[in-house]
Amino acid sequence: MADLEEFKATAVFAMGDENKMFEQYFTGRSYLNMLSKERVGIFNVTFEPGCRNNWHIHHKGGQILLCTAGRGYYQEWGKEPQELHPGDVINIPPEVKHWHGAAPDSWFSHLAIEVPAEGATNEWFEAVEAKEYSKLS
Repeated sequence: MADLEEFKATAVFAMGDENKMFEQYFTGRSYLNMLSKERVGIFNVTFEPGCRNNWHIHHKGGQILLCTAGRGYYQEWGKEPQELHPGDVINIPPEVKHWHGAAPDSWFSHLAIEVPAEGATNEWFEAVEAKEYSKLS
């Protein structure tokens, strides 16, 4: 789904603004719509085709992804990438190095839910290598 207007018509939540707050941790453009910061952080993250975030770890709390529109990928360190579609749920335990983002030819959105935990933090690492990402269909 490379057409933005077609993607917006299928999206459940608005894209939000360009994600300037975290852009240094993304390859490509992403958009962020903060849906909730009370008790549980819930963020609608939209990725343009080819956009993905860097490898990262959620310390202590972990993260849950609820895929809502388009097509994307999720990969844990040392494992094969997993294709994502609307309705998919990814439960990311604490301390697991991973990345997620759009397929090369599709917009993609997911809700990112921060699992509450005392002292929870994110640690960002290197970008996903273009050579490895280009192998995705």
